[in-house]
Amino acid sequence: MLASSRSSKSKSTAKNLRQDAMSKPDSLITKIFGIPEQISRHSAPLYLQLQTKIREAVDAGVLRAGDVVPAEREIAAAMKVSRVTVRRAIDDLVEEGLLTQRQGAGTFVTERVEQPLNYLKSFSEIMQERGKKPGSRWLDRSVGVPHEDERVALKLAVDSEVVRFHRLRLADDKPMGLEVATIPRQFLDNPFEVTGSLYEALAEKGLRPVKALQRLRAISIDETRAKLLDIPVDSAVLYIERLGLLEDGVPIEFTRSYFPGDAYDFVAEIRNVSHFAPVGFHKSDGAEEEDEG
Repeated sequence: MLASSRSSKSKSTAKNLRQDAMSKPDSLITKIFGIPEQISRHSAPLYLQLQTKIREAVDAGVLRAGDVVPAEREIAAAMKVSRVTVRRAIDDLVEEGLLTQRQGAGTFVTERVEQPLNYLKSFSEIMQERGKKPGSRWLDRSVGVPHEDERVALKLAVDSEVVRFHRLRLADDKPMGLEVATIPRQFLDNPFEVTGSLYEALAEKGLRPVKALQRLRAISIDETRAKLLDIPVDSAVLYIERLGLLEDGVPIEFTRSYFPGDAYDFVAEIRNVSHFAPVGFHKSDGAEEEDEG
């Protein structure tokens, strides 16, 4: 009778401990998902509800960039859902780019870089502001005849020459983007003069761009660029064309960039243009850039 009583008491204590662990406010799973009763079995599919909870946790700062997400089995047990449901929720968020999976390490909140569109800030400056170590790997520095898009953008004659700078952008040694910068050769004769920052090299000649026009769109990445960026072929990337201008409006730089869609957030301040200037296509003004390409 005494043994039975002790066994019953032990089971009761274990049950209470599990319940306490689940209800603790400092439990990460509880902070993200709440309690099982908050997951409705009669409305939206369970995996969608879990996705919403994870998104809200990221937006609220409960989960921050680089944080590890609780294991599937832990979420499933705590929220009383199947691991298949949890796996589908996480797989969709990985595909969306919100989460990243590392083999043998787990699932993490994707580290994204916020890049302003209304200021001319360099890649290096942006990375340093976010506590990352910027870097570049040169893929090509050469002289050649301008392609049609380069000739039109830079307003060059048919017989003109350009210098091109092709490099892989890195942050903490991780590929973050590909850039091809084209400069009219009349402004920069020898591409090997540039060993670091392209804008610094131009500034030394009194030719630093002070304005830019930027256009961006989403595209699927090809195999060659995908390998360099270490992402799957046909992944969505942000393709950006930037035309750098001198103070007098003369185009001096035409740069094409490819950024993985899950690594960047491009942010712009939007104002009611009727209060400031006539409606039209506006330049991004500012001399804050110290770009490397």
